[in-house]
Amino acid sequence: MAKELKELTKSEENYSQWYNDLVVKAGLAENSAVRGCMVIKPYGYAIWEKMHEILDRMFKQTGHQNAYFPLFIPKSFFSKEAHHVEGFAKECAVVTHYRLKNDPEGKGVVVDPDARLEEELIVRPTSETIIWNTYKNWIQSYRDLPILCNQWANVVRWEMRTRLFLRTAEFLWQEGHTAHATREEAIAEATKMINVYKDFAEKYMALPVIVGHKSPNERFAGAEDTLTIEALMQDGKALQSGTSHFLGQNFAKAFDVQFTNKEGKLDYVWATSWGVSTRLMGALIMAHSDNNGLVLPPALAPIQVVLVPIYKGEEQMRTIVAKLREVAATLEARGLSVKVDDRDNVRSGFKFAEYELKGVPVRLALGPRDLENGTIELMRRDTLEKETVSQEGLAERVENLMQEIQGNIFNKTKKFRDSMITRVDTWEEFVNVLDTKGGFISAHWDGTVETEVAIKEATKATIRCIPLDVVDEEGVCIYSGKPSHRRVLFARSY
Repeated sequence: MAKELKELTKSEENYSQWYNDLVVKAGLAENSAVRGCMVIKPYGYAIWEKMHEILDRMFKQTGHQNAYFPLFIPKSFFSKEAHHVEGFAKECAVVTHYRLKNDPEGKGVVVDPDARLEEELIVRPTSETIIWNTYKNWIQSYRDLPILCNQWANVVRWEMRTRLFLRTAEFLWQEGHTAHATREEAIAEATKMINVYKDFAEKYMALPVIVGHKSPNERFAGAEDTLTIEALMQDGKALQSGTSHFLGQNFAKAFDVQFTNKEGKLDYVWATSWGVSTRLMGALIMAHSDNNGLVLPPALAPIQVVLVPIYKGEEQMRTIVAKLREVAATLEARGLSVKVDDRDNVRSGFKFAEYELKGVPVRLALGPRDLENGTIELMRRDTLEKETVSQEGLAERVENLMQEIQGNIFNKTKKFRDSMITRVDTWEEFVNVLDTKGGFISAHWDGTVETEVAIKEATKATIRCIPLDVVDEEGVCIYSGKPSHRRVLFARSY
């Protein structure tokens, strides 16, 4: 394993390669035989399962229920909402036939030309259209509202350039779709859910985020407003980590979803949608990890404590492993996820390196001298600090340490993020900070799409968000020199 770690590219030398190496070597995911798609391996999926479990609980606590909608969407549905189809047209995978047959010339199998679908089907890139076509059958009166549905699913967006977790042709996510009687209720829902994402990111992922509105040019296709949580990675690039959309009545009008309101009049339903995906795995890796491997917040670590025996000979091993199992039981009684690594075909040094690579928050090692002295070696992954501690009171110490590690990872990441927010007032400052420092740049913008596009073409930086807590401030746009009433956050991004 030490040899494997030497092969982990240093992040300061090549951040992109460091990330790819880490995803593969830590056993999180790998590229599949299908171009642009990934295999999520058991350890990576265990982290995603913890995310799924926590988010699912948070959704249900806010009144949402899970449902499931078809993977295939009739192509005609996409033509009903013009902005929506424009936003997704280039990424759609299309099913045209439903059968194969043997090639008459003996060259394997071919598509049966007689099995063409009457209407082509889109493989789900997002589900607004199929869901609103369904909601039409569910909603007649204001008494049927609100509808608060979420689905956990896979989606397909035919990306040309992919990277594990961050951008793949198929990925896992959840997508909430809600229907409301009033505009105010829908806006409140969209705001509530972006704050659910913020709480999840900060409390569980130990990832500080900035909440704000997307600019009109960066909104979700078909939305009147998009709220976002934006995180900063260690290379100074931003990562959009979750979005919540106020869809207005656009989809209700496209699919003729009307209801009788309390005044007895027909009105169109108001809508939201919101989602996070396995992109959160990428955020978790890039925000916290180091050149030794993953650094996982205890709240999401599949293994929170690993116990490693150090011994010579089988008899010593049996005695030490037995003691470690006693220690493990006291830790498990406090709700911690624990592993005793009693493999006898690899050395303890191999194990140490492996669990550093996998980001296990706490490692306990017990040897013959510890057994005699009633001590144990404790190492925390976030700081790599080691100390010899008493076995007495160990379970409580480790339990408290989990909270300390969780807080330390968040505070370290927030300190870095805050140091990477720079205010600039001129174009020269903007370009210089972007090229030499990176991070978020707080700057004036004149509010036009033309200026936004010009800045992106000149620098590859985009408006990440207009922060919710932004204060009105008169100034001039860094690019056009036109009047501006507030600052927005720019960054280069994934």
